[in-house]
Amino acid sequence: MRDRPGILVTRPEPGNAETAAAVAALGWQPVPAPALVLSPVLPEGWRAPPCQALLLPSRASARALAGRIDPALPLLAVGRGTAAEARAAGFLSVIEAEGDAVSLVALAAERLDPRRGALLLAAGRGYSLPLAAALRARGFAVQRRAVYAAAAATSLPPPTILALQAGIVHGALFLSPRSAQVTQALLGRAALGETVRGMVAFALSSRIAGRLADMPWQEIRATREPDPAALLALLGPAPHQASGQPGPLTGEEGQTRR
Repeated sequence: MRDRPGILVTRPEPGNAETAAAVAALGWQPVPAPALVLSPVLPEGWRAPPCQALLLPSRASARALAGRIDPALPLLAVGRGTAAEARAAGFLSVIEAEGDAVSLVALAAERLDPRRGALLLAAGRGYSLPLAAALRARGFAVQRRAVYAAAAATSLPPPTILALQAGIVHGALFLSPRSAQVTQALLGRAALGETVRGMVAFALSSRIAGRLADMPWQEIRATREPDPAALLALLGPAPHQASGQPGPLTGEEGQTRR
């Protein structure tokens, strides 16, 4: 395992382990570096306000509400991963958008009627304010509730620092703008900012890619669609797994910056 090129996985737990397993299956050595620490914040005995449907902009929202709300409530999920998490949490009527807030608003406008009641938007503390505003602009009454908190990690894990110092990390995966910002801050704090010169940053969207411009990455690539499967496809198999094909750090897939 140690001779495999490393990929920094910045997704928070519990998703970090899932993504790390997928990265390992592609032949890379996953290097865990969760940028955020998620924790539920709903008080004991919390009751959902009356609503016609539940909107989930993240997988963490689905996990936080498992067993805390009527599972038969119509549910609109931002994308495939959040929809899968909602179904795993027991929700029975799940419709998925195309992976971003814009598509979630469009789905709500298509499937729901503002005259039939409010929408419950379950989000992280401090998140999804623009999403709530966009829904209100479509005529919906929106009750935004914070169901989890996302705190910035205070340091990189010691084994990750050693891997970065050894120069075995060849790339990094970013699934949110805040994770991109926090990771760069942690690298700077650990005096490891220069290590990114030899690393390719893989971002789940062009918006996330834009947050990575503060450091001298070898290259920044963004998926064309906000789907974690697309991010893994953009990464591709490790060079020694590619059967003679150009390595994923030198190929032409995806959108390239720099």
